[in-house]
Amino acid sequence: MHTDFDRCVRAVQSKDARFDGWFFTAVLTTRVYCRPSCPAAPPEPRNMTFYPSAAAAEQAGFRACKRCRPDAVPGSPQWNARADLVARAMRLIADGVVDREGVPGLAAQLGCSPRQIERRLLAELGAGPLALARAQRARTARVLIETSTLPMGDVAFASGFSSIRTFNETVREVFALSPTELRARVARGRPSTAPATTAAPATAPHGALSLRLPFRQPLCPGSLFGHLAATGVPGVEEWRDGAYRRTLRLPHGHGTATVRPMADHIACRLALTDHRDLSIAISRCRWMLDLDADPQAVDEQLSLDPSLTPHVAASPGRRVPRTVDGAEFAVRAVLGQQVSTAAARTLAARLVAAHGEPVTDPDGGLTHLFPTPEALAGLAPQALAMPRTRRTTLTTLVAALADGGLDLGVGGDWQRARAALDGLPGMGPWTAEIIAMRALGDPDAFIPTDLGVRLAARGLGLPSTPAALTSHAAAWRPWRAYAVQYLWATGDHAINRLPTEGLPAESLPAETLPTESLPARSLRPVRVRAESRRTASVRPESPSAGSPSAENVV
Repeated sequence: MHTDFDRCVRAVQSKDARFDGWFFTAVLTTRVYCRPSCPAAPPEPRNMTFYPSAAAAEQAGFRACKRCRPDAVPGSPQWNARADLVARAMRLIADGVVDREGVPGLAAQLGCSPRQIERRLLAELGAGPLALARAQRARTARVLIETSTLPMGDVAFASGFSSIRTFNETVREVFALSPTELRARVARGRPSTAPATTAAPATAPHGALSLRLPFRQPLCPGSLFGHLAATGVPGVEEWRDGAYRRTLRLPHGHGTATVRPMADHIACRLALTDHRDLSIAISRCRWMLDLDADPQAVDEQLSLDPSLTPHVAASPGRRVPRTVDGAEFAVRAVLGQQVSTAAARTLAARLVAAHGEPVTDPDGGLTHLFPTPEALAGLAPQALAMPRTRRTTLTTLVAALADGGLDLGVGGDWQRARAALDGLPGMGPWTAEIIAMRALGDPDAFIPTDLGVRLAARGLGLPSTPAALTSHAAAWRPWRAYAVQYLWATGDHAINRLPTEGLPAESLPAETLPTESLPARSLRPVRVRAESRRTASVRPESPSAGSPSAENVV
């Protein structure tokens, strides 16, 4: 978009927040770069130039605006909506791969040469992987400087810088202030006019950091937090005091994340054993909550279908509830096949207690990290309280994840992962698509054989057979995963309701709360026979993870 000069100028002059993160405005006279919605008076068009990323603007010698803080806008939604090499690289850079493994490690995960990924990123983003990772380190440093009392030396290394000198130079170059001056601004209560940003000056108990995660309006929290809370695995996840909490397995240690929906941001508290994992933990929380989505683009497309129009209008901004760990979700999806939500949670809790890594949680009842595929690789099948065929499915899945034959990480290839899943026994198209939707983050993943989707479609007067529904859903592309959320939301299931325990009503805007005024078809549990892979009937995994109709949602 940054190449369309006239369109960018119009967005800047109208201070349109919808374009925050899509491009950045650099002002030639002041040498600062801003978000499109910067509250300052817009510069003359002749003094504007546009960049596709903050890193590109910084590399061109511009510093971040102190008023609008463009380094803290939501990420560009295109990186989560695309599956090409550049999008996968951006997701991996956000997950800290360049800081941990360098550009060669990034290229190895993408299956290309370092020169090729450098060339592709420069062509599209105006900055290479090192510059993009540097910009992320600068943002992490700012969060730590403004929200913690850590000594500056600790902040430097926790942010990923190799030396204090590089840390000082980068912060001064990007923000036009020294690290000490940045902290002093917060101590004086400035900038008081700043919008919701990545950082909220506060230090939580037990050394945790309190942050604000921005998102594009609107956001409907009901099905997002309701799904996570209703399907949480005891010991790994919980809903407590109006917030969703869970443990995180991170490259340098572990931590806990507490996220609470607010009117214009997500309140996030991170307790980490190693502060070097801060940027990665933030990235994974944003990914889990789908905060970089462009809800206006999604809802505009889905509203063109008359059957969905009233539901989109009533609760706009639905997100796809994702996961912080793709391998974890895949295991839970298999555990949840053909059992109730309660039974799936019980099976997962037993697995966690037996094979998960214990952790301490001074703020709540979290007890374990979910076990890794490597920890489950030696699992004795007979110890699993499930049918033999599903045991085989689980053990072969775990083996594929442990040996690297199946990559469900944020940088994984969506189609290759689908093909690998389809080759495993007991895995059909439904499982591949639900994992693509919630683990890989494919916004166009679609599950026409899902019972909840089919019953909702029938209740709305849409085709309910898989083939006919798939044909009708072509008009929803590339946002079919979001259409699934609107279809599921027509049912009366706990995943569609925001838990109200401990949550003050004033913390949320009324227009984003789930509505009960629309006619909805009650979706009752359905018993389904075990499927033969040769039949065209509903897949055996259909009434499982993610399907509210079968009451077994991961």
